[in-house]
Amino acid sequence: MGVEDKFNNTAENTGGKIKEGVGRATDDEQLEAEGRGDQMSANLKQAGEKIKDAFRK
Repeated sequence: MGVEDKFNNTAENTGGKIKEGVGRATDDEQLEAEGRGDQMSANLKQAGEKIKDAFRK
């Protein structure tokens, strides 16, 4: 996994957590759902990168 990819995925995951928290705090269900979606997207990307790394070895 490239350092840049790992950083971007982590940033996306963190942003999703923040969005989810703000949505929960403000009772904005749409923002909360977007945050969860961002987190899932980042986790899927990280899993894909780990699979690629496994095949490179």
